[in-house]
Amino acid sequence: MKQESGELTAAQSLDIIAAMIREAKSNIRSNYFFFLFWGWVVALANLGVFVLQKLAVEQPYLVWAITIPAWIYTLARMVRGRKTQRATTHFDRISRWLWMTFGVVIFTLVFFGFKINYQLNAVLLVVAAIPTVVSGVILKFRPLVAGGAVFWVCGVVNFLIPMEAQSLIGAIAIVCGYLIPGYKLKSKEG
Repeated sequence: MKQESGELTAAQSLDIIAAMIREAKSNIRSNYFFFLFWGWVVALANLGVFVLQKLAVEQPYLVWAITIPAWIYTLARMVRGRKTQRATTHFDRISRWLWMTFGVVIFTLVFFGFKINYQLNAVLLVVAAIPTVVSGVILKFRPLVAGGAVFWVCGVVNFLIPMEAQSLIGAIAIVCGYLIPGYKLKSKEG
């Protein structure tokens, strides 16, 4: 059977789709930086709150102010990264919107946290499970899927333990959910 001009064979179509998926995985994997950056920022903030509570500091939650410059830096890096990205695939758009939506949800929870006396740790961990697991599924990268599961488990644990211990559990969740997968992604990138 002769192929008409401009039409793709089934094999060519599958090759194009496979190339797009490889490109998307490469683009997402190259964002290991964000898992590492935010992993360290949030782990340090959680540990800071835990230590400041133990030292009986009056407002230990103020350590979370470190996330303000972190957000500014993240947004600047994302804008710069989009300018140098080779191609944008459907998976890239899904991932970008997934994480932007996560950011909006986090901002909303923090902004209105006073309504629930800022008892946010458990909720934030459970919500963090969603984009982490989905990113792991997109990448077919089990450490991220496992990291998302750790977020969920630690979120459930935080619903059950005293407030004073929740930041420590949050730090453990971040190490397992972002830092370990982030370093594994980084090693795959190189």
